[in-house]
Amino acid sequence: MRGDGDGFVNSPDGTRQWGLFGAAGLLLRAPRSGGGAVVLMQHRAPWSHQGGTWALPGGARDSHETSAVAAVREAHEEAGIDPEAVRVRGSRVTATAPSGWTYTTVIADIAEPVATTANPESAALAWVPEEQVDARPLHPGFAAAWPLLRAEAARLALDGLGDTTDATRIAETLPRTVDLADQGFFWLHGNGSSGREARIAGASPGLGDSTDNVLYITVEQLLF
Repeated sequence: MRGDGDGFVNSPDGTRQWGLFGAAGLLLRAPRSGGGAVVLMQHRAPWSHQGGTWALPGGARDSHETSAVAAVREAHEEAGIDPEAVRVRGSRVTATAPSGWTYTTVIADIAEPVATTANPESAALAWVPEEQVDARPLHPGFAAAWPLLRAEAARLALDGLGDTTDATRIAETLPRTVDLADQGFFWLHGNGSSGREARIAGASPGLGDSTDNVLYITVEQLLF
C-alpha cells in the first residue's frame, strides 16, 4: 500500500534513501519453546535493494505516523502480523543520512511466534533464534545495527516482592524485552537458570544500580 512517505530523499553525498519522512522497521521478539527468544526476520526479495539478504520488516514512514506506528504497519503489510498483538518496548535510530533522513528500529514483543504471510517484498519470513541472527547473510544496515539491538538474557528473581499485586503483575508480563537505555536491551524471564541475574530495585535493602553483574530493574520499567 502506497503512502505519502513513498519516494527517495537525495543526500549531499550522492546517496539516496527510501522514505520522504524517514523509514522504520520492526524488531519483533517472541518466546522460544525451551527458553530464549526468536526474532522475526525477512528474507528480502531478489528485486529489492540488497535483495537476498536478511533484515526486518520495514519501510517508509508516512507524514502523519510515528516511527512505532509505521513499523507496526509495515510488519502487518509485509508479514501479516496483527498490530493488536504487538507490544512496543522501545526504539533506536539506527541509521542517519547527511540529508537528515533517519531509519528507526522499533523493538517489540509478541506472545508467541505466530504464523506469517509474506507479501511480494519477502522471499521468505522466519522466526530465528536470537543467537543465530548474525549467522545469516544480513542486510549491511541491519548487520551494523544488530549489536545495539540484540537482547541479553536475564533471569528475574521475584522472591523479594513476596506475595504482592506487583509480583503477580510482573510475573504475568514475562518473558519480555526490557529497554534499559544505555545498558541496552534484555530478554527477561522468570524461570530457568540461564542469563544474567536480575532483581527488582528497592525490593530488598541495599539494592540500587547494577553492580557485580546483577541487573536491577524498577517496577515501573517492568510494567511499562
